[in-house]
Amino acid sequence: MVDDRTFETIIEPFRIKTVEPLRRTTRARRETALREAGWNLFSVHGEDVLIDLLTDSGTGALSARQWGMMMQGDETYAGADSFYRFEAAVKDITGLDHVIPTHQGRAAERILFRAMVNPGDLVINNTHFDTTRANVEYREGVAMDIPCREAADQDDHPFKGNIDLEQLEEVLSGNPGRVPLVMITVTNNSGGGQPVSLGNIRAARAICDRHKVPLFLDACRFAENAWFIHLREEGQQDRTPIEIAREMFSLVDGATMSAKKDGMANIGGFLALNDMDVVVQCRNMLILTEGFPTYGGLAGYDLEAVAVGLYEALEEDYLRYRIRSIAYLADRLAEVGIPMITPPGGHALYLDAGKMLPHIPWNEYPGWSLAVAIYLEGGIRGCEIGSVMFGQQPDGTEQAAPRELVRLAFPRRVYTQSHVDYVAEVLLRVYANRDQLRGMKMLDSPPVLRHFTARLEPI
Repeated sequence: MVDDRTFETIIEPFRIKTVEPLRRTTRARRETALREAGWNLFSVHGEDVLIDLLTDSGTGALSARQWGMMMQGDETYAGADSFYRFEAAVKDITGLDHVIPTHQGRAAERILFRAMVNPGDLVINNTHFDTTRANVEYREGVAMDIPCREAADQDDHPFKGNIDLEQLEEVLSGNPGRVPLVMITVTNNSGGGQPVSLGNIRAARAICDRHKVPLFLDACRFAENAWFIHLREEGQQDRTPIEIAREMFSLVDGATMSAKKDGMANIGGFLALNDMDVVVQCRNMLILTEGFPTYGGLAGYDLEAVAVGLYEALEEDYLRYRIRSIAYLADRLAEVGIPMITPPGGHALYLDAGKMLPHIPWNEYPGWSLAVAIYLEGGIRGCEIGSVMFGQQPDGTEQAAPRELVRLAFPRRVYTQSHVDYVAEVLLRVYANRDQLRGMKMLDSPPVLRHFTARLEPI
């Protein structure tokens, strides 16, 4: 008998049991929706979006097993059975001693940094994402990115998400007592959804040990990272994703997690730690801002969904299908030369708006312009990761972001192959008319995380 995994076609490893209708709109309606939203896709109503690739955070589909366990959710305020099932799953996968539930990843970041970061401290990361950076800066710390040199290369290096080990050694040597923790984001979201190798995490661990600095994972896409290690890192091909994930976590002192990604849940997260002194501070802050330590701002049924979802995210058939879907779309776009970060990431495709629209300067926000054009053309909502998101400095000035990108992030178990083909068709049309696109003008923006609520208009 032939193993069905030997076929070239990789099918969705699930059957659809419940469906939700999509709403088609006209271009005129989409233009009206954009004007009403201040040309900010975050402010466009969901009913005006056909395919929503704004984020993969909390937008996935739950499995039958998750729904079944959610019906058994224990809503006891303190000591609920649901928490202990959640805690057991997190400990089994991470091996970390203490588990603090939170309503999502940014809450875990805020609690951790409140306990560990003081004004003037340096927090080092391969690349901070937006809320991580904002939480560091809220504590008057400095969020320092040190991505590996290969991250900026045009070739298909297998682990562009790695942290730069030479810079890590240099920064820790030159700033004794000023770095409370080092964090590695897996996969590296702002760096194009690129994975981090086990070898890189091991080496970072050794450097941190020499300088007596704790190492943390931002682990929201840990399962996808484990799959890339399985595929690309020498000596890992015979290991399962859960085995690789356990080794990743064994190399760190703690982790923050948005379970809205590789927890396969609509809400939830956690902070997992080994240092009891830090645990005490974090639990006290949890009670002040999130809830009791056995629910942390979540309902019992949310805890159940995460406890199941963490394992489902590590299933090989699911990971094979998910990563291949993104690669398939990248292949379609590469045929006509659409610039993007390669190799493609695990959860998203990152279009290089700076290279696609060289006639739009960075301070007219080419990434924002491209994201708007994609929505206008086909009702597809993406997310700019460029100088709107990262150009605003703590002192109020602006500077160009390292890259002008548009991220198309795919929810988990939501869209089928025909949806991916439609996305490709829309992107090909936009690319064919790229010379007609113009930049954007900032009208109004808040001082922090402006991309969520800023209002702009076309130039």
